[in-house]
Amino acid sequence: MTTRLTDLTAHRLLAGYRTGDFSPVDAIRAALERVETIQPHVNAFTHIDAEGALAEAEDSAARWRRGEPRGLLDGVPVTVKDLLLQRGAPALRGSRTVRPEGPWTEDAPSVAGLRANGAVFLARTTTPEFGWKGVTDSPLQGVTRNPYDLSRTSGGSSGGGAAAVALGAGPLSIGTDGGGSIRIPAAFCGIFGLKPTYGRVPMYPSSPFGTLAHVGPMTRDAADAALMLDAMSGPDWRDWSQSAPAGSARSGLEDGVKGLRIAYSPTLGGQVAVRPAVAAAVRRLVETLAGLGAYVEEADPDLADPVEAFHTLWFSGAARLVQHLGPRQRELLDPGLREICAEGARRSALEYLAAVDTRMALGRRMGRFHTAYDLLVTPALPITAFEAGRETPAGSGLRRWTGWTPFTYPFNLTQQPAASVPCGLDGDGLPVAAQLVAARHADALVLRAAHALYTAGAAGVPAPPEPAG
Repeated sequence: MTTRLTDLTAHRLLAGYRTGDFSPVDAIRAALERVETIQPHVNAFTHIDAEGALAEAEDSAARWRRGEPRGLLDGVPVTVKDLLLQRGAPALRGSRTVRPEGPWTEDAPSVAGLRANGAVFLARTTTPEFGWKGVTDSPLQGVTRNPYDLSRTSGGSSGGGAAAVALGAGPLSIGTDGGGSIRIPAAFCGIFGLKPTYGRVPMYPSSPFGTLAHVGPMTRDAADAALMLDAMSGPDWRDWSQSAPAGSARSGLEDGVKGLRIAYSPTLGGQVAVRPAVAAAVRRLVETLAGLGAYVEEADPDLADPVEAFHTLWFSGAARLVQHLGPRQRELLDPGLREICAEGARRSALEYLAAVDTRMALGRRMGRFHTAYDLLVTPALPITAFEAGRETPAGSGLRRWTGWTPFTYPFNLTQQPAASVPCGLDGDGLPVAAQLVAARHADALVLRAAHALYTAGAAGVPAPPEPAG
């Protein structure tokens, strides 16, 4: 079978540019064709810039011919979530309340970092309105669908980026994650997604959800994520809360997992009901880690469900986000978003500070946990993708998206690096994923363990079928 350019990772594209087997122009043309092919089926994109991408590809090809590539990603196609600023492209944030005329003259720090490293921007990807929930549908752009089953959700809030990477519309996508928004769609769409330590990738403008919100890579594998993370992690004075990276994300990538102390928590101490197919796939991944020389034991972190604290912080942020809108504009909002904004507006300052106290205590407990264990492994989600266009699975009795994401949002509260690693398909052919978590600033360790799993053939899933319908 002939390998298509759209099937290649960033590393393989760069190798091909280096040898002259193909050029950035070839890769960008192929990626743009893929964008146009899949868009009618999955609805992953809000803005496509074919002319700009081809012009950037021509410049990149000229640099490669001179033997002077720029940075880490010269000529690699990238997509950008529609929450992040990008020069020359509208950032509508999935909302009918945002005026499309701009001006759009500034790059977010993550976008600027990739641009400085030669990445080529293809398109902007869909998000629920202001990234408020764990699935991707919005009043402005409609529903984004799952590459493995078009009747199912892609997850969210970085659902467009996950679908794009899974279907070959560029090997890299920038996502954001305030409660699982990189890891949820990565799990549902069978790709790799990393929420880095908070502040490693600078953010501007600041998220309305404050220090819950992270920016990170969505890729085909861990090696690409490490490369992309390094390209996005440079200093930016616009983010006063940025933390200095603890070395390169690629440091020790090939060192394997031998000797690592790994805690496996299949249900967070019985708190979460996990579907059997998910549990079985994650357990196989854990067995692989043990087979590669890690010391693995079942151990649960002291993680009493912090959902009420998370809701206080999340809903209050949403209320602040729309505070400037008048009654007529509020009627344009996603009804679910209106509901949580109303709830957030009712929370008091004392309730908010109590939630901050809960968060700090949770962070201390996880800090202590990681003095005994290098990594924590859990399922990324207890379920696989459900019906598109819904916030929660039908018949679940759940009211909000946090009801089916108990493994993700706690680690936004603690600001730890956490990755979704695909590790199998369920009986319906839908991807299953494990989650790898490390102590704050140990991003390279998460990537190292995930890379070992990819190298061993324990991570990754078969490509989705060609979209049709």
